[in-house]
Amino acid sequence: MAKQDPRVFMEESGYDINGIWYPRVTSIVGIKAKPALYRFYGELKSFDEGEKIKEKSATEGTLIHDTVEDLLIGKDVAVNPSVAPAIEAFQKFTETTHIFADKDYIEKRIAHTTERYAGTVDALALIDGKFGVLDIKTSQAIYRDYNLQTAAYIAALIDELPTLQTRWILRIDQHQVCLECGAKKRMKGGREKIRLPWQYREKARAQNCEHRWDDLIGEIELQEFPFWRSDYQAFLGAKKLWEWEYEEVLKTIGYLL
Repeated sequence: MAKQDPRVFMEESGYDINGIWYPRVTSIVGIKAKPALYRFYGELKSFDEGEKIKEKSATEGTLIHDTVEDLLIGKDVAVNPSVAPAIEAFQKFTETTHIFADKDYIEKRIAHTTERYAGTVDALALIDGKFGVLDIKTSQAIYRDYNLQTAAYIAALIDELPTLQTRWILRIDQHQVCLECGAKKRMKGGREKIRLPWQYREKARAQNCEHRWDDLIGEIELQEFPFWRSDYQAFLGAKKLWEWEYEEVLKTIGYLL
């Protein structure tokens, strides 16, 4: 690995909280292999093309993410038309699934001073009588890696907030459905991704379909993951590997002896 500039590394990989530098949870979790991400880059013409798509996708995701957080704490928001289907679906979802967010813990930066890491919690919320960490994602699926991130957040907060019981992933997305074959089209980062129906007959028909796309619709998924302690041990394992990978620069900045 090439020698890294300590100041750049600290800025990109962590937070300064009360004069102490901590690595970010998302940076630590990033050490884990991501086969889907490798396939994504493999399908493109160049690495730069992938970076541009990721950057645009992140901007789109942040727009949904920030709008939802504002809605959770009762703010009046002007919804950008580009994400209106996703936001409308979220508002309809909350008519039957009530989410009560703590205004003091929206985008709250936290730190685990013993294990020495930090992160930013999307929200703490009460859902169906349970109090827990709510993490908002705009991905096309809920991935197991998210459990490492949310477990680290609970571990950092549990001493301060012993009433924490659980955690949820709230996934918010939008897509179009083909009126002819039922395939789904998702636009993210300026890149079109079409998912064909998985059933054999429908899939065979969809492969030859010219597709007639319906209007964009929102997609909401909420999953609870109450058993966080084993995921937290896996996170600490990832942290050990991350420290091993970046040992030289971490020693230079004084994080490791």
